[in-house]
Amino acid sequence: MTGTIAVVVIEDSGAAGLEADRGLVTRKSTAERVAGVLRKRIAEGFFLPGGRLSEQDIGNALGVSRNTLREAFRLLTHERLLAHELNRGVFVRIPSVEDVVDIYRVRKIIECAAVRGVTAKPASFARIKEKVDIGDEAARTGNWKDLGTANVWFHQELAALSGSERVNELVGRLTAELRLVFHIMAEPRRFHERYLPRNHEILDRIEAGDGPGAEELLMKYLEDAEEQLVGAYADRAEAARAAVAAE
Repeated sequence: MTGTIAVVVIEDSGAAGLEADRGLVTRKSTAERVAGVLRKRIAEGFFLPGGRLSEQDIGNALGVSRNTLREAFRLLTHERLLAHELNRGVFVRIPSVEDVVDIYRVRKIIECAAVRGVTAKPASFARIKEKVDIGDEAARTGNWKDLGTANVWFHQELAALSGSERVNELVGRLTAELRLVFHIMAEPRRFHERYLPRNHEILDRIEAGDGPGAEELLMKYLEDAEEQLVGAYADRAEAARAAVAAE
């Protein structure tokens, strides 16, 4: 692969933007709630792979103690979203190619099973369609980051058709990890735009109550997306790690 890959390491990693989320937590909040706020921020693209997280900045923004924040960091490290480096601090993790393959393996199992069970237009159809509409509008205005976020929301809604809170939690962690992969790719239009028509095809099958038809489309969708990512990701991830190590 040729060309220069720019990787930005942001010291505060979006901590200032967390002030808007302060109402979601209090000083008595559990580390799980703090981790939830940070996980959501990762899934929505506010934290960049390789970025160092400042305990002081994030703790002040959310109004939580250092001990609570460190426990939240530990939880997110266990989820493969963060990495602790001795004498350097806590960083947003850079996923490996093997991570990408495993994420898609799990997504195929969960999302395809969720849509397979559809036998009639689901009660949540309006929410699913809303995510597709948001993606269409983002593409129309050239807001490719928002398009990526809308696509994440669309797939979360598909998984939610399972009716399982545990599945929703797992998918939330997976999509946050996958968002890190998309950041490394750094070409959201190239990746996401081509899947918009396929989102509509899946939506049509769901509206018709054709679960098996939606499953067939979704499986091919995920297989193609995995192939595209794996084919382009390895060199970029290695370059990103090298850039972070050089800081």
